[in-house]
Amino acid sequence: MTRLEHAAVIGSELALRFGDDEEIYLPLEMLRRACPCAACQGEPDALGRVLRPVQKIGARGYELLRYEAVGGYALQLFWADGHSTGIYTFDYLRRLALLP
Repeated sequence: MTRLEHAAVIGSELALRFGDDEEIYLPLEMLRRACPCAACQGEPDALGRVLRPVQKIGARGYELLRYEAVGGYALQLFWADGHSTGIYTFDYLRRLALLP
């Protein structure tokens, strides 16, 4: 797995550079809407059904205050509205960068 070399918020995007020299730029609004936590994406019940919650993102919900590395495989993002439970793996971030 390629390690993250550098991360920075540039305007309304999160810029990431990996050890293989790949650079990706992800819009903050898209990152917040794609938060992988159970509160945002839902989680399976005992029968395997996933009920997706309705995301209610406040006025400052797209403002990224900070981020922290999680091991050598992910970032945890901390949003201005207090949300911070999403763990974004590097593979997930790279997949998001491929979306139109």
